[in-house]
Amino acid sequence: MKLSFLDPLTKEPGPWASVYLDTSRDVDDPDKAIELRWRHQRDALRARGADPATVSALESVIGADRDLPGRHGQALFATDGHVVLVGELPEPPVRDAAWFGRLPNALPLAVQHAPDIPYVAIALTRDGGFLDTGRPDTGQSDTGELTAEEEREQGPADDVLIAYEAGRWPTSTVTPGRPARLRVPAEEWQHAARNLAHEIADLADRHHAERIVLRRDTGEAWLSGVLVNRLPRHLQDCTSVVEEEPDAALDGDTGAALVGEQVAAVLDGGLSMADRRHVDAFYAQRARHRARSEGIRAVVTALQRGQAQAVLLAPPVRLPENLFTATDPDQIALSAPELKAFGASGVREEPAEAVLLHAALRTGAELIVLPPDETPLTDGVGVLLRYRDVADVTVL
Repeated sequence: MKLSFLDPLTKEPGPWASVYLDTSRDVDDPDKAIELRWRHQRDALRARGADPATVSALESVIGADRDLPGRHGQALFATDGHVVLVGELPEPPVRDAAWFGRLPNALPLAVQHAPDIPYVAIALTRDGGFLDTGRPDTGQSDTGELTAEEEREQGPADDVLIAYEAGRWPTSTVTPGRPARLRVPAEEWQHAARNLAHEIADLADRHHAERIVLRRDTGEAWLSGVLVNRLPRHLQDCTSVVEEEPDAALDGDTGAALVGEQVAAVLDGGLSMADRRHVDAFYAQRARHRARSEGIRAVVTALQRGQAQAVLLAPPVRLPENLFTATDPDQIALSAPELKAFGASGVREEPAEAVLLHAALRTGAELIVLPPDETPLTDGVGVLLRYRDVADVTVL
């Protein structure tokens, strides 16, 4: 996963206030609950030396995500009296937290962005019901594809309601798009589906979608089959069809992502295609050079040398409480003497997760959060190396 969404955190020198707060709306009097949570973190920031202007700037945006339903959280970063970045968390933090220091602590936010899979969601339903032909289920629930004869036999009735949007899993659960919506007379569905397939293919191409998640009413193989049959073959191959009981009030009408639960069921625990390629390359690298591939020392060494293509996390991650950093992004180490031996000045001790994420961001490394079923790593961390010349390979 690329970390470019955190670029604003590299533009200013700090010091930084970083706050993670549960701003869920699924409790009684959520505004009061959020105010109490923020009060504790505000006091913590003041105790750590945060200036009043920065604290006040944060207070102005705490809980500003009140339009989001259900459970979620906020990650907020401010410096020098102004808020630089507000990130929405698909899940509330395990515990509210606040830091004030030289670096922003953005790792918990980055982890909640992973695996960052681009997708297109489609919802199909009837306004008026399904015309029962008396035919049994054809077993097409996996892909929804039907033959031309089956398309003709499944008779149309009433209108077809369609909604579709692009998103990125899992952040779309808290930053939903605005779905396009169509109503088509069912007798025109076969013709309309051809044009719709072109629009969906264009949307998928523009957003580099890797998966299509299509929700249809139970028993409506005809509806989904007509559309899936008209998609380009590469999109048919990455389409998952999910059946549910008819529901005309499609997701997306209440501020939620379109067919969000179905998207979660399909994509949760997966990796983006780019991340999977990196992980496969990492396993090949680790088979040859295990000591240079996993563990906190291996990761720190690669970041020191600017050789980290991607940092891998395999929860539970076991980092030291602090790491040491200096002026330049690659000046990080496990101890202060190690940095001073490199001639670094202004050495400071900072939270380890803040140092690692900042060094990865500033040196162009990516971040990969491994699914639970992947191979465990020493300290819960690993690094895919970036080789700049043949000599780099030979020293490993």
